[in-house]
Amino acid sequence: MFPALVLALSILLGAGAAQAQALDGRLKRIAETKSIAIAYRADATPFSFVDDKKQVIGFSIDLCRRVVGSLEQQLKVQAIAIKWVPVTAQSRFDAVAQGRADMECGSSTVTLSRLKQVDFSSYIFLESTGLVAKTVTGVRSLSDLGGRKIAVITGTTNERAIRDELKHRQLTATVVPYKTRDEAWAAVENGQADAFASDRLLLVGASTNAKDANALTLLPDELSLEPYGIVLPRGDAAFRLAVNAALARIYRSDIEEIFGRWFGQLGRPSPLLSAVYIFGAIPE
Repeated sequence: MFPALVLALSILLGAGAAQAQALDGRLKRIAETKSIAIAYRADATPFSFVDDKKQVIGFSIDLCRRVVGSLEQQLKVQAIAIKWVPVTAQSRFDAVAQGRADMECGSSTVTLSRLKQVDFSSYIFLESTGLVAKTVTGVRSLSDLGGRKIAVITGTTNERAIRDELKHRQLTATVVPYKTRDEAWAAVENGQADAFASDRLLLVGASTNAKDANALTLLPDELSLEPYGIVLPRGDAAFRLAVNAALARIYRSDIEEIFGRWFGQLGRPSPLLSAVYIFGAIPE
């Protein structure tokens, strides 16, 4: 009996050692420090922004908070502290790639070119590029913007989408890049640009908070498909698996509640977005 007991203990201890060795990369540091750095944007309403109480909130932020809760369970660590790292549309990927943040939670579209620098989680949302214009301009669609100026955020997928669509339609509108969303909005309000191209719900969120929401018109054009993901570091498969495991559990249980909190006016998720959550609810 004694040799058998020794053998059993050896197997258990070996398994424990193997599990300890398997914990490396971001997961090991998160477990050891009981902290995680999450990059966020203050201008991506309703996905990621700062409220009047200076709290970081939004749809993507809610998802990431729940991902952290799941990491606590997966790592058997209590009270992982979140360090919030402010980023811009231009700096968000560098923040993760260079190790200043463990993930970025906002409105980042998954693209093949970005996958050369960072990794992404399972999809968390589907968006499209839209346009908003001042109502007084009489602009009712992209076709009305020939010879006019369209503001974009430089380096975004929206900039690429609007340029491609203008070329496809052979329209001669001028695309004017700006570094920040505030600069682009100011250009429209001051008449320096006739329209602003961005993700549709970001336009809706910003328009709702504008001084005069009736002064702006959301155009019907949908110019691209924008699948969002949580930005993750490249080369850390264990961390990506842990995040996707967390999302899968959220998609099986809480996603309609989170969606309703931020997009209740839209009703239920669209059939295409529902499919994203169904396929993202990967079995254990």
